[in-house]
Amino acid sequence: MSADARFFGYAGPLSLTTIAAAVGGAFDGDPERSFSGVGSLEAATSEEVSFCEAPRYASALRATGAGAVLVPGTLASQVPQGCVAIVCPSPAAAFGKVAALFHPGPKPQARIDPTAIVAADAVIGEGTEIGPMSVIGAGARIGEDCLIGPMVTVGTGVVLGAGCVLHSHASISHAICADGVVLHPGARVGQEGFGFTVAPDGRFETAPQLGLVELGRGVEVGANSCVDRGALANTVLGEGTRLDNLVQVGHNVRTGRGCILVAQVGVSGSTVMGDYVSAGGQAGFAGHLSIGSRARIGAQAGVIQDLPAEAEVFGTPAAPIREVFRALQVLRRLAAESRHIKRREAE
Repeated sequence: MSADARFFGYAGPLSLTTIAAAVGGAFDGDPERSFSGVGSLEAATSEEVSFCEAPRYASALRATGAGAVLVPGTLASQVPQGCVAIVCPSPAAAFGKVAALFHPGPKPQARIDPTAIVAADAVIGEGTEIGPMSVIGAGARIGEDCLIGPMVTVGTGVVLGAGCVLHSHASISHAICADGVVLHPGARVGQEGFGFTVAPDGRFETAPQLGLVELGRGVEVGANSCVDRGALANTVLGEGTRLDNLVQVGHNVRTGRGCILVAQVGVSGSTVMGDYVSAGGQAGFAGHLSIGSRARIGAQAGVIQDLPAEAEVFGTPAAPIREVFRALQVLRRLAAESRHIKRREAE
């Protein structure tokens, strides 16, 4: 299915040479052959590029009508006649690059909308666009080629690196961001963390949240996700970390590089993650935990204790995934035996 031109830019058609060069791929075919876009193995036409990552999709690959397919070397022989095999190490990642070639994202237009409010001492980098009714606070520093959408709030003193994108209704305060940070619509970064004590008379006393948020290069915060600023230390999301929509990150949380938190994950305060930790949807973390690098947490898991590097856990409370499934098998056998005993007693 072709991308709808009302919503997505288009930079095609593109030659086979251009496509292969973008992904470092090798091919055997007419270098000037032209392609108009991308598509799935099942739906792509002879003028479109598709991809096949794994042998389990080989039957779809053999039947594809695509004009070119990004494949690993092991699947090149499965590409049908008339279709060009573009051999590359990681076809799925390469396909993302090719799709972006045909449909590049919006570029800043180097202008400030007349309805935007920009503080007199704010520093706006060259090439940056600030959209309608956005507010840029006092002392804020926005890098070059940033794209600030409509109704965005950038708080006092906030620093954005070059090439950052803040989509509509996002807000950010008390934060320092490296280059290429993306806040999706409605994202909230830098607000107070959930910190309070109970006074002797039962009243809640809010503790001042005096830290910041640090977002590393290429961090993305999904729509309506929240990243609280630190209490006495900073909240830190490491380079390349990605938050899906509706994720909550509490105060003083620190992640390493390339962590992935899927929709509705909640991370309580002062939890520390290593590099490349991934957590499935609705997983929850108690506070003050240490999660080792490359740990994998299953969807809806409840993590209440530290995890070593490369742990794979599931369930509530979270336990090693093999143990959880063994326990489930035992429960199923016990349930089956119970039903069998009841039938015999009834007979």
